[in-house]
Amino acid sequence: MARPDGRRPDQLRPVTLTRGWSTHPEGSVLVEFGATRVLCTASVTEGVPRWRKGSGLGWVTAEYAMLPRATNTRSDRESVKGRVGGRTHEISRLIGRSLRACVDLKALGENSVVLDCDVLQADGGTRTAAITGAYVALHDAVTWLAERKALAGKVDKVMHRSVAAVSVGIIAGEPRLDLCYEEDVAAEVDMNVVCTGTGDFVEVQGTGEAGVFAREQLDALLDLGVAGCLDLADAQRKALN
Repeated sequence: MARPDGRRPDQLRPVTLTRGWSTHPEGSVLVEFGATRVLCTASVTEGVPRWRKGSGLGWVTAEYAMLPRATNTRSDRESVKGRVGGRTHEISRLIGRSLRACVDLKALGENSVVLDCDVLQADGGTRTAAITGAYVALHDAVTWLAERKALAGKVDKVMHRSVAAVSVGIIAGEPRLDLCYEEDVAAEVDMNVVCTGTGDFVEVQGTGEAGVFAREQLDALLDLGVAGCLDLADAQRKALN
């Protein structure tokens, strides 16, 4: 069964990371995984949440949202509904956890960085694109702090590892990397893999959407995910250089 866009099973969609896309934030990146486009901004504020005051540690957190017409049909804004949905909460927390894995919070001092990830156009893999782009935006925000002598250490020591994420899944019995929407909705197994730039795992989310899956299938998906994340880490390095 051929992929909708003709890619090999182990091939990423075209990936673009455009830094400085927005004027005002300390870091901003437009990340594109094929037709999926997410604007990631990093905003620095002095101080930390009340429960963290006096610890000497900084804080990194994230918020995720999807524009009303990011998909084929318009969805209501959650602000109009008066509550944030469970999926939005889950993805926001995933992005925050993933990005805290790459930064030395002590060196950040009692400063906070909020990562806003807004989906402009969705074609599968919005949360993985958000994590990949948010890393670059966070790196630029930490560099901004360093330029203002507000960082305890050099940027490459504070940002001591990179983090990227990619989706994998099994469609018609075939393991595939970086699923577009058409594949995502048809997947028998769906998984998101978050890795460091050296291939260590930060988080793995996987489920059998239409049945169970064997250990060898899990291993094949993890291998695909790690390889994809390493390619994305290379794209992040090129964007930052």
